Amino acid sequence: MGEKKGGRARNKQRRAPASGYSHEVGNWLKFWRLNFLLFLMFVCVGVIGWRLSSVQILNRSFFQNEGNNRTIRTVPLEASRGLILDRNGEPLAVSTPLTSIGINLKNMKLDRPEIQALADGLGLNGDVLASRIQTNLRMGRNFIYVKRHLPPAEATRVLDLGVPGVESRTEYQRFYPQGEVAAHIVGFSNVDDVGQEGLELVYDEYLKGSPGKRQVVEDGRGNILEEITTLKNAEPGNDLELSIDFRLQNLAYKELKAEFIKRRAKSATIVVLDVASGEVLAMANQPSYNPHNKSNLTDFSLMRNRALTDVFEPGSTVKAFTIAAALESGMYHPNTIIETSPGWMMVNGNEVKDIHNYGTLKLGQVITKSSNIGTSKIAFDIGPEPIRDLLERVGFGRVTGTGFPGERSGVLPSPVRWSKIETATLSYGYGLSATALQLAQAYSVIADRGILKPVSLIKLSNGEVSDLPRQQIVSPDLSLEILDMLSSVVDAGRGGSAIEAKVPFYTVAGKTGTAHVVGKRGYEENLHNSLFVGLIPVSKPKLVIVVVINEPKGSEHYGGQVAAPVFSRVASGAMRVLNIIPDNLPHLLSAGSE
Repeated sequence: MGEKKGGRARNKQRRAPASGYSHEVGNWLKFWRLNFLLFLMFVCVGVIGWRLSSVQILNRSFFQNEGNNRTIRTVPLEASRGLILDRNGEPLAVSTPLTSIGINLKNMKLDRPEIQALADGLGLNGDVLASRIQTNLRMGRNFIYVKRHLPPAEATRVLDLGVPGVESRTEYQRFYPQGEVAAHIVGFSNVDDVGQEGLELVYDEYLKGSPGKRQVVEDGRGNILEEITTLKNAEPGNDLELSIDFRLQNLAYKELKAEFIKRRAKSATIVVLDVASGEVLAMANQPSYNPHNKSNLTDFSLMRNRALTDVFEPGSTVKAFTIAAALESGMYHPNTIIETSPGWMMVNGNEVKDIHNYGTLKLGQVITKSSNIGTSKIAFDIGPEPIRDLLERVGFGRVTGTGFPGERSGVLPSPVRWSKIETATLSYGYGLSATALQLAQAYSVIADRGILKPVSLIKLSNGEVSDLPRQQIVSPDLSLEILDMLSSVVDAGRGGSAIEAKVPFYTVAGKTGTAHVVGKRGYEENLHNSLFVGLIPVSKPKLVIVVVINEPKGSEHYGGQVAAPVFSRVASGAMRVLNIIPDNLPHLLSAGSE
């Protein structure tokens, strides 16, 4: 037993050094673990420090730009469209700033109650709006307009609802102060402020402004937090000043509409042209339309500017040029006698006739009485070519050059061989077609001593008027002779047929026209276009006025009955508006001499 105890003691003595070694190893391992952790911490701190220095010092500008790209946005500033004004500065089209409401769909998830609240605030159907939102989300769009062009007060009420993602944007809406009175000339623009009709379309690039830019700060959902700066100011479009005088435009529109309703006509047109400059001072059509309310418009023909887009056979208004061609030929003079008895004749199996048997007429009386027989015999004598040539020179068969969309040139026939009936009908205004503006331009040649000039819907400066290309189409003496013959048409003492065209205290020259309308079976016996072209005052013509009433109903259909009274009322008002001195005051002059 003693040995065993001694042996255990020796074993204990032997194990003692091993226990000390383990203790040393453990301490060593603890030391290195601590150092390793410190090393790792140092490395991590170093990496973080290096990264921070890289971000904050070495690559600061790069990361700053990246951050800005994620929070700073450049958004457009809408530009106002230019004004459209009449020649005296009266506004015909203006742009009004309004507020449009939209939803920023970026990272946005609106719940159904919020959508319904927005829909109720805007007076919309909630289900329809929710469907629109889902559709646009699937298409990957970030923004949609919900309702556009709201008054500021209404838009503020909607924004105050606090629906997430709802934004407001300032846009411009076109407003037309004169409504339907100038609609056919001015036209209109769409919801995006792009011209669609009329001069709004023709001068769209000129009228539209240049958008600006601004920088804003957005949050992660695309909501604008603040505006940083304006990079570029929006520049409004150019103003457009028309040749139209709204005082005359309003007068012409009112009188034309009254006659249109009275006659239960299919349509009607009036053009007032300044003789000296070729500027259109008024141009109106019936029926018209309201440019502010086109949603229920189903008949788009109402938008046509018929004075430029609709052609018609000018009828007896052409006879002035037939007589002018006769005088130019040298074969006729004002006192040449023409026999029109018995008031009718057959030409190639077709009847040509006058309203009455006028018997023997002088050349000027052919215009006064508007004799188809007289002009036909003249045309047979001089041939159709001189008549056609003169008609082409005064502007028939080609556009007037206004640039108006849809303007038509009409038709001026030029057959290889003229038949006798074609020659006859050309002389009294059938077989060709023209617009109301073409007819006004042609008569301005007679009014302005035989000079043809361009017509314009844009106001011309005095310098531009003096620089107009002017062509001497007929001699001044010949134009004065035709003007005197045309004045007889409105003179009861000389047997005129358009007494209704007289204007108190002013001398008037003019020509009536009554043309049958082509229907399904050729010319319809009971359908007519009634025309009158007038020049005032005769002593020095200032205006040419063309009135066209298409297919008037009732017992009266002649141009002297239907169209001439419109001319009289418009011309009378125009003389007062333009302050034209009267040239026909014989009784006042006599009283003054006594």
